[in-house]
Amino acid sequence: QVQVVESGGGLVQPGGSLRLSCAASGTIFFHIYTMAWYRQAPGKQRALVATITGGGGTNYADSVKGRFTISRDNAKNTVYLQMNNLKPEDTAVYYCNINLRTDYWGQGTQVTVSS
Repeated sequence: QVQVVESGGGLVQPGGSLRLSCAASGTIFFHIYTMAWYRQAPGKQRALVATITGGGGTNYADSVKGRFTISRDNAKNTVYLQMNNLKPEDTAVYYCNINLRTDYWGQGTQVTVSS
């Protein structure tokens, strides 16, 4: 049973930073799986934010390029999302996804960017 647990969200002012963490369990293949961060704002569809392959290749949504960095620590079965220069439009629940399994989601972590 694959599980992901997101953490690290909170309330920050515009221009601030947060680092989200996603701890995965229930698989011995974490190191080869593509991991992803999605986000969902109220009333909107869940949208892909960033991906990182097992080999470390990354891709980002245009809206976060240059501000967010996805990384992984395979020894800890954990993926991170460093979020810098946060903007109000980044406000959303952020979800981690393993191996592009969009049929399974954790509880998410709330990020609120507001003055």
